[in-house]
Order: sequence, then structure tokens, then C-alpha cells
Amino acid sequence: MAEPVKIKIWSDYVCPFCMLAEGPLEEAIKDVGGEVEVEWMPFELRPHPQPTLRPEDAYLPSIWERAVYPMARRLGVDITLPAVSPQPYTALAFEGYQYAAEHGLGTAYNQRMFRAFFQENQDLGQIDVLVALAGEIGLDEAGFRAALADGTYRARHQEALREAAAHRVQSVPTLLVGDIRIEGVPRPAQLRKAILDARAQQAEGVVYGASCGIDGSC
Repeated sequence: MAEPVKIKIWSDYVCPFCMLAEGPLEEAIKDVGGEVEVEWMPFELRPHPQPTLRPEDAYLPSIWERAVYPMARRLGVDITLPAVSPQPYTALAFEGYQYAAEHGLGTAYNQRMFRAFFQENQDLGQIDVLVALAGEIGLDEAGFRAALADGTYRARHQEALREAAAHRVQSVPTLLVGDIRIEGVPRPAQLRKAILDARAQQAEGVVYGASCGIDGSC
């Protein structure tokens, strides 16, 4: 039996392009069939103590009008610039992701985080918000809260960040489809080809798309 194609996708919960990448990813995987394993990987665009962005400043509304909203309309995704100000740090939410992944709900957790921030205007930097969202997807709220309060998954999150650094991830979303590298929101056809190429051979990496960068370009 053939080994499944493995896809790693680095993302941050405050990056709208990461949420927009979900649809093309799901569409491509459905189209090609066969075994595909997707692993979501954390990447903090603005780790503490670096200041996070404020939606009332000119930059975020500008990039959303110029790039995010047009792409969202093309993809048919309901997404809105959150009013949370300043935007939350995401380290705590990512520690929660490690808890969710260990309990088999990593993908569901990621999807809930994106929708909470970009559709419901929820502050993902608040532990009470994270606990409630975790409970909604079936995680034990008491165990989840205790894990975050105790820093149980802090070391695992830091190790995941070191893996991102080892792969020289500088913007999100960044995908590795086997050995093929894609930066930005992939078009379904491009991703289908990458999956098929990865299935057939260890193809050379490719780079394209729109993304959020650590230099503040998001």
C-alpha cells in the first residue's frame, strides 16, 4: 500500500490568508483522492513582546480592501477584519492546539479558531474564550484550562516553532507537500498538481501566492 502524501501547513490564527487556504486545500485533496495526511503547524507572526497590529490603524483596512476581501469573494468565504484591538498574541491558543492535537481534534480546533476570530470577532488571547471554544469541539474544558494555566504544552509549542525556523518559514500560509514547498494561498489546480507530483516523485519545491509575512506584510 502506497504511503500517504504528507502535507504540512504553517499558519497563524490572526492571518486571514491561512483561513482562506482551507478551501483550496480541501478541494484539492478531495479531487485527487487517495491517502493524504494534513498536519497544521504553528507560526507566530508577531510573538511577544513584539507589538501586534491594530485594526483602527491604516495598514490593516488597506491590506484587507486590496487583497483579503477580493480573494475571499473569489473563494466564497465569509471573513471580516476583526475589531479586536490590539490583535491577540497567539502563543496561548497554539498551546491549546497541542492539547487538541493530542486528543485527536487538532484540525477541528484550528477551524474553530479561524472562525472565532474572523467571523465572530472573538479575542483568542483570552483563556476564557479559548476554553469555551475548546469545549464546543468536544474537548474537556477543565483539562484544557489546566493545561494552559500550567504551561503543559509550552515546550511542545516552542519545539514546533523551532521546526518552523528549521524550514525557514517566513510567511504564512506555507505548505510542504512532500518535498514541494508552496508559500501563500494555493490555487486548487496548483495544489492538486503538487499532491500528484509528490505522490509520483520527490519533486522540486515551488513558491507562489499571497501570504502574511513576519515583516508585517499581511
